[in-house]
Amino acid sequence: MADCIRVPLLLLLMCILLRVRPIRGDVALNNALAKPVLNADNSPNQGGGPGPADRSPVVVGASPPRKRSAGWKLSEEAVCRDDLTRLCPKHSWNNNLAVLECLQDRKEESEIAADCNHLLWNYKLNLTTDPKFESVAVEVCKTTITEIKECAVEERGKGYLVACLVDHRGNISEYQCNQYITKMTTIIFSDYRLICGFMDKCREDINTLHCGSISTGEKDIHSQGEVIACLEKGLVREAEEQIGAHTIKDDCKKAIMRVAELSSDDFHLDRYLYFSCREDRERFCENTPAGEGRVYKCLFNHKFEEAMSERCREALTTRQKLIAQDYKVSYSLAKACKADLRKYRCSMDTNMPRAREARLSYLLLCLESAVHRGRVVSGECQGEMLDYRRMLMEDFSLSPEIVLHCRGEIEAHCSGLHRKGRTLHCLMRVGRGDMGAIDNLCQKALQTLIQEADPGADYRIDRALNEACESVIQTACKHIRNGDPMILSCLMEHLYTDKMVEDCEHRLLELQYFIARDWKLDPILYKKCQGDASRLCHTHGWNETSEMMPPGAIFSCLYRHAYRSVEQGRRFPKGASGSENHGFTLSRDCKVEVQRILHQRALDVKLDPELQRRCMTDLGKWCSEKTESGQELECLQDHLEDLVSDCRDVVGNLTELESEDIQIEALLMRACEPVIQSHCHEVADNQIDTGDLMECLVQNKHQKEMNDKCAVGVTHFQLIQIKDFRFSYKFKIACKEDVLKLCPNIKKKVDVVICLSTTVRNDTLQDAKEQRVSVKCRKQLRVEELEMSEDIRLEPELYDSCKQDINRLCQNVAYGNAQVIECLKENKRQLSQRCHQRVFKLQEVEMMDPELDYQLMRVCKHMIRRFCTEADGKNVLQCLKQNKNSELMDPKCKQMITKRQITQNTDYRLNPILRKSCKADIPKFCQSILNKAAGDSELEGQVISCLKLKYADQRLSPDCEDQIRVILQESALDYRLDPQLQLHCTQEISRLCPEEAAAQEQTGQVEECLKVNLLKIKQDGCKKEVLNMLKESKADIFVDPVLHTACALDIKHHCAAIPPGRGRQMSCLMEALQDKRVRLQPECKKRLQDRIDMWSYAAKVAPAEGFSDLAMQVMTSPSKNYILAMIGLGVSLLFLMGLLCGRITKRVTQELKDR
Repeated sequence: MADCIRVPLLLLLMCILLRVRPIRGDVALNNALAKPVLNADNSPNQGGGPGPADRSPVVVGASPPRKRSAGWKLSEEAVCRDDLTRLCPKHSWNNNLAVLECLQDRKEESEIAADCNHLLWNYKLNLTTDPKFESVAVEVCKTTITEIKECAVEERGKGYLVACLVDHRGNISEYQCNQYITKMTTIIFSDYRLICGFMDKCREDINTLHCGSISTGEKDIHSQGEVIACLEKGLVREAEEQIGAHTIKDDCKKAIMRVAELSSDDFHLDRYLYFSCREDRERFCENTPAGEGRVYKCLFNHKFEEAMSERCREALTTRQKLIAQDYKVSYSLAKACKADLRKYRCSMDTNMPRAREARLSYLLLCLESAVHRGRVVSGECQGEMLDYRRMLMEDFSLSPEIVLHCRGEIEAHCSGLHRKGRTLHCLMRVGRGDMGAIDNLCQKALQTLIQEADPGADYRIDRALNEACESVIQTACKHIRNGDPMILSCLMEHLYTDKMVEDCEHRLLELQYFIARDWKLDPILYKKCQGDASRLCHTHGWNETSEMMPPGAIFSCLYRHAYRSVEQGRRFPKGASGSENHGFTLSRDCKVEVQRILHQRALDVKLDPELQRRCMTDLGKWCSEKTESGQELECLQDHLEDLVSDCRDVVGNLTELESEDIQIEALLMRACEPVIQSHCHEVADNQIDTGDLMECLVQNKHQKEMNDKCAVGVTHFQLIQIKDFRFSYKFKIACKEDVLKLCPNIKKKVDVVICLSTTVRNDTLQDAKEQRVSVKCRKQLRVEELEMSEDIRLEPELYDSCKQDINRLCQNVAYGNAQVIECLKENKRQLSQRCHQRVFKLQEVEMMDPELDYQLMRVCKHMIRRFCTEADGKNVLQCLKQNKNSELMDPKCKQMITKRQITQNTDYRLNPILRKSCKADIPKFCQSILNKAAGDSELEGQVISCLKLKYADQRLSPDCEDQIRVILQESALDYRLDPQLQLHCTQEISRLCPEEAAAQEQTGQVEECLKVNLLKIKQDGCKKEVLNMLKESKADIFVDPVLHTACALDIKHHCAAIPPGRGRQMSCLMEALQDKRVRLQPECKKRLQDRIDMWSYAAKVAPAEGFSDLAMQVMTSPSKNYILAMIGLGVSLLFLMGLLCGRITKRVTQELKDR
């Protein structure tokens, strides 16, 4: 390198001496400048360039050679006088360097004479080849040479000293020496031929790349920077592996990069860029002083402005690409970060080729790693890094890997979007899968570029995102400091809200897609979790990657540990004990960050790399039409059973996490905000992995604050939960041990609930000493049962069995509030057999445990609080029935109670109390009915009707009799409570008693109407039921509400001492009616006489079917005493006759014996 730089440095010395201040007097300096020219007597080389021995400044057409004085000046030469007068200010004429700089930096359209060009060229060349100037450098840089040991030991007299000074110019602190080195470079960079060794190293590449002729007259020899620019472009094409790219020799590559490095502080030194951007510099950077790369940076910042010329933009891009290959080409970056690079050993990796260590990307990754690890990197260096990270994001072409591997994607999808990072974001969109498939190498190149630029640390690095989201940031995130990493988090929190704009949404998701695939790109997460990730997930350093680690694997590891504990049903690694729990869970700060990111990324399935990777096939198969936010995950959950094993596992795990922390469902939380604020704010504020918030939302699903979106979301989550009991967090925690012990190998939640509830019921019915299901599980089991009762879809077997019936009978009924179930109950007679059986089983469970009757509990909620606060949950319906006729009873609740009474009376199995009380009586008296009925068919009240008749015969056990009496009393007031009567007499009621039926007063008027019109009834079935009613009324006056009301005072006066039941009070009234001494109330007397007539008619049309019926008729007859007396008299006569006949028989027998 010393050989390459040796000559230009001598020239630098001269310039400094001319421009800074005189050394040893002006005369001495001018003499020094003139000496190289005095001995030049030969004619110029006709080729325009000096040969080895031909270095004369004599120019064709110039004045003849003459001996120059010590004070010789360029301005005195006739060949340049006209150009000098036209282009250069007069005060600069006495300074050769000022004249030289003026003429070579002229505007492009200003031409100078060819002879003057040649004179200037030879003058510069002779200056650069005279070793005597080393002595001047020694004087100007005396102190500097002493400080720089490498230069102090250089051999003198061969030009090596000046070469060393140029090589170490970044360390030169001496003002005059620094000015000397800087100024002289202006001359040598105007033509590559003046850079010693450059021509030798790059001659072949210049010719191969056709970088132009260097002959005098063909082009301006002072703008030979074009040749270097041509070589630089060739170097870029090679790096990008463009088609037909020429491989430049290594020596020439080094020379090119060294030239670029040496010209990095002052844009004047890059002659091609200087001439290409002179007007743009005046337009955009007029007030930016030259030096230290400031003009370069200013032009870079305005590169994509509309007013920027295309030629300048192209030259700037080439310069940036060279910087990307070697950070030292950026003077400001190399200077600002020099100490930090050394401090953090960013050039010490012996396993890495030196060329890669010089790459801008390597520098950025190394220093960013230090920053993310909490190390101190100077503010000046971080500022420079920020500028170049932004530069990488703005122009994809600065990354050779992107250009090389994404060429097809750019041509197909992203052509014409080059400016302001649009192409890069377009490629990101392709990478997300929004615009077709992407090559793996392109995807990897994009991921690498995002890591290098690290926009997650400062959103302003991504210009496209910054511009698209500016309005959102100003409104939604104005409370966060500009440039803070939390800005991106804030934008994610407002994704799909009213404050978000479409363009910002797209840019944000495109960037987050790649950030999600490398946990390190979220600086807050990395800061909080780097220790945990290293301990639990075996991560590498920030700037190290593992090819074996799939995208998103570290974050997946973190969130699995974030929710891991023994109590939550997750196992520790093999060999770990419970006491080591802390070793396998995250720190609090890390856990908070993991939860934050989970909440944000759940908005889009593509932000979960593991989910997208494992479910790619299923997403295409089942969810291709689901394009709205959040729909893809819901679709996968809906098809959980159909997914391939890997996809099913990851969707199941995510759903399990959602059950624990429903705030992961950000869209659902936004939709449910009104309900949360009104009913669940305490739970939401204190929500720490408990699942209470979702439970609260379910319980308040039908509040007025609940909107459709929230209701649909909550119901969907309930429907997903039934697929696996693990998806119900609280249920899983409470019942895990019970499930493993009592219901092994059962996975579906609904099956687990049935299994556990059946176990609880059996233990209760068998009066087990100890319940097999734990207390905490029984408590949560009750919550799950209540939730399932609200929507038929939460009971899959029932729903599947009745789906066709629902479409036929309940198609306009909403699913919530158990309305569909209620609709099926009301249309029970029209249901298919399979559905009917399921509904009957459901009713049987609800009657056993009324709290599971959602409609009853909802409609009668306030009445239960009023009348049944002390009643056990399983006795709620019984309590409501007892208070049904209270004046304070709500009409809607009363109507619901009546419905449940009607249901209970259709089958004894739906009345648990009756079933238990009549356990022995039913098989004893009604076995024939049971034998005729199919196992799953409903008995339509036949068994209860059978028991009613036996009640009239006074043959039931006391407990059963008490229950039948209650049923008789209730059905006597409301004919609808007698299924057999309603079944057989519906038409007769409509014909004979329409007004009484319409009144629905539940005072027994319909039954009374049927009794009065008994002779008019045409249907035998109905007539038989009415006769049975009359028969039952004989057994107890309480089952005849009309008669009981009419005779209430008479019972009190004449039959108060007689206990009710077994027809005793009825017999008392009949005797009082026969006793002329007793005066009954007229209404009572009339009603009794009507009953006697009815009974008489009943006896005629319905004779006793057996001895028991006959005996009952006699005992309940008003002429009971007379009949009994006649029967007694008859029996006595028969006895006497028997005695007489018996003696005769005996005598005859004796006579026969005597014979």
